[in-house]
Amino acid sequence: MKRQGQALSLKNLTKSNVWDIQENDVFRLWAQAERDADLRDNERHYIDVIKSAFIIEEVKVDKPEVIKKYEERGCQVGQVRHDEGTTVKWALKKKSIQRVTDLTWENIHHISAQKLIEVLERNFGGGWESLPQSVQDIILSAFDISTTTLPTARLKKAGGLYDKKVADGFEVLEISKGSWTEAIFAKEKPIPIVANKKTTSFDEIEDENLLNDEDDEDLLLEEEKNTDEDEDEDFDEDKLTEESYRTTFDTNPEELEMQADEDGEDVDF
Repeated sequence: MKRQGQALSLKNLTKSNVWDIQENDVFRLWAQAERDADLRDNERHYIDVIKSAFIIEEVKVDKPEVIKKYEERGCQVGQVRHDEGTTVKWALKKKSIQRVTDLTWENIHHISAQKLIEVLERNFGGGWESLPQSVQDIILSAFDISTTTLPTARLKKAGGLYDKKVADGFEVLEISKGSWTEAIFAKEKPIPIVANKKTTSFDEIEDENLLNDEDDEDLLLEEEKNTDEDEDEDFDEDKLTEESYRTTFDTNPEELEMQADEDGEDVDF
């Protein structure tokens, strides 16, 4: 038995995935854990997880007739060894989901839409809105739910909502309300696939930061170099000499003499 590519064991058993296993799996996983050194430290935790989905009774009287009575109740009897080395017998029975109050955040993802409809039908009478909000929230976390209330004669009209929902894979619960009928449609939501992320060590983070710093320094030096080259390109000595030459000699000498004469005149204020 595997969970997302990982072999299932007591170590990775949770109050959610424990609903995927059966009584014989519990005995098998416990037998595997008996060889594990950490069973002593975590035994209480493992039992709590198992009890969230199974009824555990210790068989006090180890006689065939007593064990037979447990088996008649639907229990599976097996032997387990505790951390202190003592061996006992357990009578295990998986908890049934019969009522809406049996639905939990942990087990709701491990039942089918058909099973959900059976549970609702067994407890219903008032329709979807009669359910406590807490129960609705649990159901909606794992199922797409929609409802419609129509005159009974029109509910299954060809090409209507009822036909479309059924064709789309929804399970349907019909609740009669006089001449009207409420239809509750339920369909399991797809389980999102979570991509595994590589865990980055502290040393890898340090090395990456160092490389980034070096890259930043190289980029800064390159920018400074490019800036200097741009400034060198802007400074053209020949061009400057040419401009200076023009500034000095482009003016007509005769105009310069006339301007000097004008500057020399007295100005009355």
